[in-house]
Parts: sequence; C-alpha cells; structure tokens
Amino acid sequence: MTELDPEDNKLLVLARGAMGRAGGASGAAVRDTDGRTYAAGEVGLAALRLTALQASVAAAISSGAEGFEAAVVVGGRLSDFGVAAVREVSPAARIIFTDRDGAVFEIVDDSQLAVDAEQASEVRGG
Repeated sequence: MTELDPEDNKLLVLARGAMGRAGGASGAAVRDTDGRTYAAGEVGLAALRLTALQASVAAAISSGAEGFEAAVVVGGRLSDFGVAAVREVSPAARIIFTDRDGAVFEIVDDSQLAVDAEQASEVRGG
C-alpha cells in the first residue's frame, strides 16, 4: 500500500470526513499553495451537480486560493471533471485517488503529465 506523507494524509482524512458527512459516494480535499485546506462531498441537487473534487475546488477558489499543491479524491475516478479544474489552476498539482477505505490506487503528478504530453505529441505526429 502506498504511504502518504503527513500533509497528504491530512487531505485523505478531510476527504473521507466530507464524504461521510455528505453521505455520498465520494469526497475530496485540496490544499492550496498557502497550506489551507478545503474539503467537500459530491453535490447532487436537481439544479446543481458537482463531483466532490469540483466542489472542493469551487470552495477553494471562492475563498481566494490562487493555486493548489495537492488534492485527494476518495471514491472517485480519474475521469472526474474536477481534475480539469485543478489542472486549470495548477497544472503540476498532485492528485491522489483512493478507494473508500483510503487505499491509494492512482497518483497523478507533474511527472505523469510529462509522460501524457509526450504520448499525445506522438499521436499527433509532433
């Protein structure tokens, strides 16, 4: 099992707590470049649907966050639309995906982005 550093483990605890409070299938937490953390569960209203990661990014941005160091998503998927929101603000931010029990199954960081960009360039013939 992948061990998280203490700061990322704090995000995991916050994300799991948000998931539990919201009673949803996922939770997320982000840490901004000032070290502040924001956690949220998914929002499933008729008028508003957000993944947990989108909700935590929205909370951070609306509170004045200017960049992200890391995010943890519990019970989510790499296809989460919130990934694009994190990347728009901070392309190199680490995003950690765990199952509902907190076991890490994917970590996306700037080294992974470099590999993805290289592969995309090869596909386009660049």
